[in-house]
Amino acid sequence: MTADDSLGRLDDDDYPAYTMGRAAEMLGTTQGFLRAIGEARLITPLRSEGGHRRYSRYQLRMAARARELVDQGTPIEAACRIIILEDQLEEAQRINAEYRRAAGAENAPQASAPGA
Repeated sequence: MTADDSLGRLDDDDYPAYTMGRAAEMLGTTQGFLRAIGEARLITPLRSEGGHRRYSRYQLRMAARARELVDQGTPIEAACRIIILEDQLEEAQRINAEYRRAAGAENAPQASAPGA
């Protein structure tokens, strides 16, 4: 891997760049909280060659949302389910918007050539 390849990963939301300790520190939570949301299947961290958990920026955003809900009194399992459903809804809305754009392009009147 070249240095350019490594730098390109800095912008990748799915690249597992953060250790469990660093992720917990960034979120202001404990490593146990990260394990708990993993057990609730909100996030599945990748593992380094040494077996250590590694988290992506996307996973950290999900964990931060879980922490918000838990801090508001939502049980952790319920918070994880809410976030999973929110994520699924957002994806479905994105797909629906793409279909609508495609259908709109198919139904748009064709421009006729001048003089035709």
